[in-house]
Amino acid sequence: MPFTIETKKPYGAKRIRKYLNKELKKLKRFFDNNLDFYKYYRSNNSFLDDKMFLRDNHEIKLWLDTYYFQSDQSFSTSHDYKVAKIIANDLIQVYIEDQLYNKFQKDKSKIQKKLKWTGSKVALIELIYALHYQNVFDNGNNDIREVAQYFESAFGIELGNFYQTYLELRNRKMNRTKFLDALREELIRRMDEQDEK
Repeated sequence: MPFTIETKKPYGAKRIRKYLNKELKKLKRFFDNNLDFYKYYRSNNSFLDDKMFLRDNHEIKLWLDTYYFQSDQSFSTSHDYKVAKIIANDLIQVYIEDQLYNKFQKDKSKIQKKLKWTGSKVALIELIYALHYQNVFDNGNNDIREVAQYFESAFGIELGNFYQTYLELRNRKMNRTKFLDALREELIRRMDEQDEK
């Protein structure tokens, strides 16, 4: 059944969700149509077992499926198919719910809370230019404005005239890469600390 469910699955998240919910409704319909037998089976009763699970001993009044009359009665009992169907439906339900909830929850969990840049704008501009000049975004096949706009969007910050800020960085007489130097020093310090433990 999961194979059939998978092969008939449509494309697109909304359509898949709708399709899987429809499959769950089919299982619910089977449950509703066989509620009395479910109650008997789930409550571990046995007072009707001799009528349901012995060959050639069926009772017409006891929730017989039409499948029974098509089956090999020398092999099957009147309710063994129904029990097999219940067991299969339980497994299929777990499978569908896993597909529905886990997959779509994972998709939701990928959309994480946006991080907000709380450092200075100058520090971020220094970092952006350093990364851009290392060609780490699309192998360098982009404009510095694109990179800056991406960072603005990703970190919820407006950088303003970042070209001007970069010119000011270039014109510094001392410590032109103050933020990058501080990053490097702090990373090395933390690594050294962890090595000592």
